[in-house]
Amino acid sequence: MKKLFLAAFAVFAFASVNAQDFNAGISGALPIGDAGDGWTFGVNLDLNYLWEVSDDFQAGVTAGVAHYFGDEISGFEIEDATFIPIGAAGRFAVSEEFTLGANLGYGIGIAPDGNDGGFYYSPRVQYGVSDSLDIVFAYTGISIEGGSFDAISLGVEFGL
Repeated sequence: MKKLFLAAFAVFAFASVNAQDFNAGISGALPIGDAGDGWTFGVNLDLNYLWEVSDDFQAGVTAGVAHYFGDEISGFEIEDATFIPIGAAGRFAVSEEFTLGANLGYGIGIAPDGNDGGFYYSPRVQYGVSDSLDIVFAYTGISIEGGSFDAISLGVEFGL
């Protein structure tokens, strides 16, 4: 009975939402803070599925891959770091062109060995070039054991 109630609730909740927006993004990232000491550059791929809650607000889910290339320090090579961030996404349209947003969730640590991942957060500003293309500037942080893995990124997001 509980499963039936949850399934009915999900159907009505999703049916009451007006429109959906599926988009994908790619960005270049620059590790900062402690992460900047060991990693040189990163590439992020993101997928978002957002529902229109109101004319100016969308909420949904996000997932992606963040890969950072290790540096060489005093002849010692640092391994690349890879995370799979998954979580909730929110976007608020400030104007026709500008959107403020945030992603919150968990960044699953894939590499190197011992990378357990942690709490993931990513505030962002988006500029709409067209109906299906945005330029995105974001700050990403993943709380890891002993600190935080932080990066700033610039990229594009395509509506699909």
